[in-house]
This record gives sequence, structure tokens and C-alpha cells, in this order.
Amino acid sequence: MIKNNFLHNANYALILLILSMGINLNAYGHGNEDHSGSTTVVPGLPECQILAAARLFDGINFPQDNKAVLIEGNKIKQIGTLAELSSQCANQLDLGDSTILPGFIERHGHIAFQNVNKGVVLKNGITTAQDVGGPLKAMEGGQGTLRLLSSGPIIQTVDGYPLNIFGGDGGYDKIGITVSSVTEAEAVVQELVNGGASAIVISLEPGGEPGRHWQTHGNPIPATPWPMLSAEITQAIVTKAHALGKRVMAFVGEETGLIRALDANIDELVHIPCDEISDELLQRIADDGVTVVSTLDTHSSCEHMLDNAAGLGMKGARVIYGSEVAHDNVPWGINGQELHTMLHALSGETIDFADVVNVIKAATSKAAEDLGIPGLGTLAPDAPADIIAVKGNPFERFKILEYPDLVLSGGRAIVNNYINQSSEEAINCFFNWAEGKYSGVLAPAGVSTQNSGVYSYRYYPGTNAYLGVSSADHHLYYMNEGEGQLHDQGLLVNWLPVSECTI
Repeated sequence: MIKNNFLHNANYALILLILSMGINLNAYGHGNEDHSGSTTVVPGLPECQILAAARLFDGINFPQDNKAVLIEGNKIKQIGTLAELSSQCANQLDLGDSTILPGFIERHGHIAFQNVNKGVVLKNGITTAQDVGGPLKAMEGGQGTLRLLSSGPIIQTVDGYPLNIFGGDGGYDKIGITVSSVTEAEAVVQELVNGGASAIVISLEPGGEPGRHWQTHGNPIPATPWPMLSAEITQAIVTKAHALGKRVMAFVGEETGLIRALDANIDELVHIPCDEISDELLQRIADDGVTVVSTLDTHSSCEHMLDNAAGLGMKGARVIYGSEVAHDNVPWGINGQELHTMLHALSGETIDFADVVNVIKAATSKAAEDLGIPGLGTLAPDAPADIIAVKGNPFERFKILEYPDLVLSGGRAIVNNYINQSSEEAINCFFNWAEGKYSGVLAPAGVSTQNSGVYSYRYYPGTNAYLGVSSADHHLYYMNEGEGQLHDQGLLVNWLPVSECTI
């Protein structure tokens, strides 16, 4: 039965559902000793790699033709031609008629609150996301998993948004937390910062904007206007947060809340306001240097949002990409429609190539500027090696960005559709290497490779273990017969450079 579970594709999806607590083969470099804290190269992170393609966008400059990027460990080392970089690293992959870009950054998500699968978000091209309302947690990920920055719960007044819509009690593990005095507000800001909040988010939403999609949340909508934080409390929150080195972001839907936010010197609007905003206030947003997150797709039913976006674009306001990942009407990854709508709303009457590039910047380098991670959103030297690639030219067609053919997080391959299959020689080479490296869990060495269904595998009777490669997803899998769970060890292509085996 154990063998059937490993081999038969019929049980494949079911087994994957129970994965999470697997053995990490890297912990067993010599016998059964745990060497996971050693300085040896971690499988999934080659010492170096070169990616070359017909086009490369570094997040800053116009796309360049026939360029390559050299990655060392989890950092970008250099951009140049393949000929210029080739001598520095033998681990090379030419992606052909493709485009290499920095991983995209989602600036308005509710991923933790809505229990969105972070692996899905990462595979769909978002390598960094900021949650602007949800459970408080310190920054996580970035080394093969989604880099997630949390602001913690939205600071709100009693009976205000968002708890009046979502229901339930407030708290540091909820969507909102209530305050009713300056002293209480300052204490909450301190606790949020102590808990790892990347920024502070507040609600200045009295409700009632035409077209706002409150009805989709499933709860009765309270009569408007809703109570919101007083000007005094709002100012106290901003002052305290700035003293602690944190930005303040505000949920604002109309002019009353917007004025209160601007008067308090907030740093960011987490979405373009839904209600009609005067030309003078739009100009003030631009003049004050307030960042505005787009979310045009998920709020497409708002009556005035596109007009507000156009006004912000004409005034040169700083508008960055955010799709509100977690909503059920937008992709859980890169949103091509959001990019398309941004382009047409922000560019004025005519659109040129610079406008297209600026929209991609708004989701890469510009989206990263406030997040405090050097080089994020770019392919500059020493930037995190967060990279995506797509077949074709996304500057001609945004939609293809929703289905990246390559995703690297901190240099580790999460998706790689450029390697359709691994040769029999490479698989056997890797199995032989693994038997020596992990002899404590793969014994005896020298057993034969077998094939069944989508798997090439070896069974080790001495340790009752299986090690196999699936041609369905090109992942490496390990299973101990006594335990009975199949453990995903990631893409085989991540292990081959470590094992010095070739594709």
C-alpha cells in the first residue's frame, strides 16, 4: 500500500494535501547527524547561476535586448551579455525568446487574514507582498517562500470599519483593533511595532461611497456615516509611528477621511479613493508626496475611482501597484488587468512605451521603495535574487505575466518551465550523489532505479525509504515507508548544481 501511494498517480493529489512536516534531506549530511546549521550549500540554492534571455528588465531602465543576469547565492551579482558573464559561472540557462524581470510586489493584500495559499501567490509571480490588515506577525519568507510583510490589524475606532463589516472582536490576531483615546492609540502602535509590523495602518472610512463592494463581505451593512478616528487620535498615531520609524497607511474612501489623513501627514493611501475627490485634494496628495496604491481592478464598481486615478496621473502623484490579493475577483498572483487599467487610467490621452515601462516599475522598483529592503524590486547588484521570466514580451501583453514560466525566490527556483524533463543520466547521477550525502536515510547505496507512472525512483530497503523524481512537476520526493507520507523536496533543477550533476 505504501508503495502504491508513492507510485500511483491516482493518489498523487491526495498525498500532496497532507505535505508540510517533511524530513529535510539537508539535515542528514553524514549518517544521522543533523548538520542543518552548517555552512554547506543549502540544496535549492546554487553557488551561482546565469539566466539569459532575449529581453531583460532590471526594474529601473528600459528593457534591454539579449542580456543575462548573474546570481551568486541569494543575491544579484551583475547584468551583462552572456558572453561577458559566461566565464564566471558554468551553471547557465538560456531562456530564449523570453523576458527576465524582478519579482513583482503586491502592496495591498490580506493574505494571512484570508488564509490565502502563499505558495500559490509566489508561483504566480508575486515574490513580496504587504498585508494591510490581518494578524500581526514579523516579516517572513524571501528564501524560497513568499516574502510577507505585515502591518497587523487596522487601527479603528469603536463601531467603525473594518470590524463593523467583518464582525467579531478586535485584537492583534484580527482584521481590526479598536482604540478610543490618544493613550490607547499610542500603546497599540508601540505593541504593533514590537510585534514586527512593517507599517501602521489606520481606518478613516465613514462609508457610503457609491459602488463600494461592501455587500460582497456577506454581513449587513451598518447605516452611514460610520464613526472614525478623531483628528487628535489620528495625529497621535502618525506621530508615534513616525517616531518609531514606521510609515502610516490609511483606508480612505472619500473627502472627509482624506482630509483627516492628509492633515495628520500620513504616508500612504492603501487604495485610490472610491468617491469623487476634488481637483484640489488630488493635487494635495501629489504635492504632499503621499503614495497611493492602485487596486483599480478589485474596486472597478466604484463610480469615481478611475476619474480619481486619471487626476492623480495628470498631477504626477506616486501611484504604485496593488491588486488586493485575497479578494475572490482578482488573481492570487500578478494581475494583468490591474496593470492594464493602471496604464490607461494614469497615462492621459496618449500612451507611449515609457508609460508601459512606468506601470511595470510601479509593480517592481517603485513598489519596493518604501519597504526598507535594499535593491528589492530590481536586478541591481546585491539585490535579492527574486526573479520571474515569461515566454514572450510582457511589455506588449501584460496578461502573460499572470503565468510566469520561471520564478526564483532568493535564488531558489519555485517554477521552471524551461526544463521540461531531466535526463535519465542526470537523475541517476543525482541519486548516486544523494546516497553518499544522506547515507543515514538512503541505504544501502547502489540500488537500481525503477520507473512507474510519472516516477523515476529508488527504494532503499535498509532504511525503508523511497527517493523519486516526478516527470509531472519535476520535483524531488522522499518518503519513509514507516511514516507513509510523501515529502516534497522542491524542484530537481535546484539540486542538480549542488550535486554537480547536469541537466
